Amino acid sequence: MSGFVEASAIETALRDALRPSLLVVRDDSHLHAGHAGAREGRHFHVRITSAEFSGRNRVARHRLVYDAVRLLMPAGIHALAIEAHAPDEP
Repeated sequence: MSGFVEASAIETALRDALRPSLLVVRDDSHLHAGHAGAREGRHFHVRITSAEFSGRNRVARHRLVYDAVRLLMPAGIHALAIEAHAPDEP
C-alpha cells in the first residue's frame, strides 16, 4: 500500500502533541485485506498513555488523538482504533 501514511508518522504526531509515557502504533491493514475501505487507506491500532488524558472521558481522549493526527487523515488513514489511558489507569 505505497502512498499511504506510515505508523511512524502517526507516532511522531502523537508524541509531539500528547507527550505519551507509552505509545504503540500497530498497522493492522493486513487484517482488512479485501475490505472495501482497504483501498482508501490503512487500518491502525493506537495504545497510548498520556497525562493529557487525566480527568477526561473516553470521547475527549479520542478527540485529542484525532486532533493530533488530523493532518494525516487525508494521507490514508481509513480506520483508527484507540486505547487511551491516563498514567494512573491500567
